Amino acid sequence: MSSELINPDKCIACTICQVHCPVAKTTPKYLGPRVIGPAYERFRDMKVDEDINAEYCSNCKNCDIACPQGVPITALMVKAKNKKAKKEGFRLREWILSHGGFLADTFKYIPTPLKNFGLLNPISRALLDVIGISKKATMPKFAKHFSLVHKNDKKAKFTKKVVFFPGCYINDYDSNTGLDMVWILNQAGYEVIVPKEFCCCGLPLVSNGFMDDARKNAEINLAILKKYSKEGIKIITGCPSCSLMFKKDIPEYFPELMYDTYNGGLMDAQEFLLECVKKGELKLNVEKTDTSILYHEPCHLRAQGIGLPGLELMETITGIKVKNAQAGCCGISGSYGFKKEKYDIGMSIGSKLFNTINESKCDINTSECGTCRLQMEHGTGKKAIHPVTVIRQLVMKK
Repeated sequence: MSSELINPDKCIACTICQVHCPVAKTTPKYLGPRVIGPAYERFRDMKVDEDINAEYCSNCKNCDIACPQGVPITALMVKAKNKKAKKEGFRLREWILSHGGFLADTFKYIPTPLKNFGLLNPISRALLDVIGISKKATMPKFAKHFSLVHKNDKKAKFTKKVVFFPGCYINDYDSNTGLDMVWILNQAGYEVIVPKEFCCCGLPLVSNGFMDDARKNAEINLAILKKYSKEGIKIITGCPSCSLMFKKDIPEYFPELMYDTYNGGLMDAQEFLLECVKKGELKLNVEKTDTSILYHEPCHLRAQGIGLPGLELMETITGIKVKNAQAGCCGISGSYGFKKEKYDIGMSIGSKLFNTINESKCDINTSECGTCRLQMEHGTGKKAIHPVTVIRQLVMKK
């Protein structure tokens, strides 16, 4: 990592990051981003070894969003986690949670029901609980691998093309959302390319200390991005965490991999679709309806500073005034909420959102982030779907 990018001396100790940290508000086990980040970084630089629970950082980025000085606080946490993991050795739990994309790709040809039985049966859940993956957490169910579904799908041919980075959640657990994304891009007149070489964006890896593995993934993915950017083809993703990883984390953690024409890597798919609407490429008819929609904004979307394109896209196409939950972090933060000692913390963080969903009594609950949707469903028992899926369902109601 660049020493300039991780310089803790920009911190002015204003403590605004502490105020906005959902974990520090919830548990005394975590001293907060200012202390664990910039303050203790000076001790770490002096080779003073002290376990101060950097692993309780959920990587939600709220401290980075709030910091008026632009201190990359989360990067300091990641650096500390990586250093500790290399010194003490990697735990099996962290390897499993951070290499889910690799594991799912390895077993993608195994029938989906068999994979789900293998993962979700009581014996497997009890064994996972022993190694620290909470049996109380709702694990995502495998779907048919998106790359296989898309490969076999009858593809429309268009003169315009766009590359879609599905991310691990759509690839492994939510291929229907991937097909909804392909559908709406086709409606805008775009052929959708999904390179089979794409691998995990690397965010789960850096969150759990596997920086070397994340770098390898970045090298693979950036080579693909460079190829298509040279051809003038945009690369988009429906996952805000994947988008953030390419826009912020990869340049921050691996600046040596950047090339001259790199401009953030991935574009938010909803932002791209809004451009299509404004250019007149995307025109969909939705009959007037009294359907009510509640939207949850993922932390990793807010960290990009691009507004709420998913909410705006739904309102623009459907004509429905979408209610923004504005209830803070959902608490799952990727793999964080699955961990046994952090499950209750995650549920406590998400309680405001759960209450908002239950009290709103909206017909549809939605968010771009796959794990946010999983946590919303876990905390309320109510289905949550992607904004593009919302649009397709309302269009198909005609």
